Amino acid sequence: MVVSNMDAHRSTNTKASMRSADVVMVPERLGAMHQNRISFVRTMIRKMAQQQWQVTQHEWQLCPQGFGHVIYKLVTPHHVYHLVVFCDHIADDERNDRVIAEKWDVTFALLQGDVDVALLERLRANVPLQEAGRNPNTVLVLARANKSVRVFEHIVSHLATGVQPDPAALAEVGYILRTTAVYGNGKFGIADFKLLENNPDFNQSFSAQMCAVYLLREFSLDWVNYLAKQQGGAQAIALHRELQRYLGIGNATGLGMAPYLINHPCIVDQWMTTREAALAEVLACPTELAKYAYLQALLQKAILHLTQVVTINEHQQLLNNVAESELKRLDNELEALITSCDTWQQVVESSLHMSMEAQEILLTCLMELYPERVDAYQEQMNCDETLSLPSGKQVQDLITTLEQHYRWAIDTDFNQTENSYWFWYRSQDKEEPRLGVRGEEAGEERELPLDIGRQVYRLYQALSVQPPTQSLAEFLVLQPQFRAIARRVWTLGNKAMGDIQMNVLHQASLPMHLLRCKLAVFGATKFDPRSDRWVRVTFFQGAPLLDELSTPSFQEQWLFPLLPSQDELKASCHSNQQQYGGKG
Repeated sequence: MVVSNMDAHRSTNTKASMRSADVVMVPERLGAMHQNRISFVRTMIRKMAQQQWQVTQHEWQLCPQGFGHVIYKLVTPHHVYHLVVFCDHIADDERNDRVIAEKWDVTFALLQGDVDVALLERLRANVPLQEAGRNPNTVLVLARANKSVRVFEHIVSHLATGVQPDPAALAEVGYILRTTAVYGNGKFGIADFKLLENNPDFNQSFSAQMCAVYLLREFSLDWVNYLAKQQGGAQAIALHRELQRYLGIGNATGLGMAPYLINHPCIVDQWMTTREAALAEVLACPTELAKYAYLQALLQKAILHLTQVVTINEHQQLLNNVAESELKRLDNELEALITSCDTWQQVVESSLHMSMEAQEILLTCLMELYPERVDAYQEQMNCDETLSLPSGKQVQDLITTLEQHYRWAIDTDFNQTENSYWFWYRSQDKEEPRLGVRGEEAGEERELPLDIGRQVYRLYQALSVQPPTQSLAEFLVLQPQFRAIARRVWTLGNKAMGDIQMNVLHQASLPMHLLRCKLAVFGATKFDPRSDRWVRVTFFQGAPLLDELSTPSFQEQWLFPLLPSQDELKASCHSNQQQYGGKG
């Protein structure tokens, strides 16, 4: 066998290093992230499929108007769980996505073990109350959701008369229900994550929450099909399977998510380090023309996805439009680019002129090319959150760490008004995180310690006037106000990615970047910022339906969900025009 010089060169095992924290951890790039293979929704579906988890409808106790309760049974190789869903009638003016809401269309709980009559009644009395209730610690997830009333009524009314809903109307929203809070952290009596550490089903962060949301998606589809049959009788039809798959679960997320990323820096570092390690393995691979067709298909899917994203946010629309244009140019040049580059690392480097939105889409697509490399990292998203400072260190040791890893903070002049413009505080009524203008708005005396950049700056200033050989222990005894931030910067300064490089007090700071980062790690799609402070997204849009989990073609082909085309709808129309013979 004759090997050309180029082939010989490409077979060399090139090692690509991870991108630096100065590239990855800037807020603008975090705010451009997309779902990838090790996002939580993707790993959850993969696990359910590989281990053949079984979900069945255990009880369906809804009245013809759709109110009552439903129970789904989940059986894994290790345990039995139940999702208990309560549907209640609420007035339109009671439907509120904020945490101050007291009523919701749907409340639900995922719990381990069986549900007998006594437990069901206890859940019925507490789950609809959400924060005001108290639940047994067999409950792993407590959550609530509201209808997208327009989409809900459009689907039901059409199916009831034997007509499929208008796909364009579904595309405007992309879901039937949207969650407004999904608790899984020991609040209100439910199980603490500590109880799940040795549970092989849900020992990964947020896996129980993702499972509950996925099962809720199945309920939302069953619900509209059931109501269509109740209203339409014999003429009612089931929602087209392509449209069912297109619909996910919406989510409305506000400022409350941002403090999590600041207060759990080791978790954020672990998430980002794991993603970057997986990505580095991909970028180290020699380019292959054999991957061209799949990569091109993914990019073209991403381009179409961007055109279908509906957002009221002009800035996000501009970002989507720019990324769309850049990816079209990349698509045209892709074959030549793959041929001329030795590794995928070089492909990425040649694309750095694109916007961050487009760059991150390319990276997400590249990770799809090597599932065997990327998926090996999916169980590495947990970490120890301990912040520590070893003994025997001197002032100069911490100064060196700050100068190497926290230039973004120590080079900021916090005496400038614009750099300390905001203060974060928690409202007294519902304890919602909020932003206030320093010196102008009330609440500054309740400021939350989320100002990591300013704390680092003050620590650096204090250290700089001390003798370099002074013991850090002595310094912290004399100035104990710096103990917490000193432990943080030493711990994070010695990690691969470290702290998010963002001054959240700056006048132009966008909390949206933090929200999008966490939602992308979860696996959200279709980012629709409703302001600088809250966003709507969709989970599990395009994901396989429950009875498709065992079909490989559906398990992984739902990156960048697309509205099914008319041809796709017509191709399988015959099999979907049966009368609905389900619940009731």
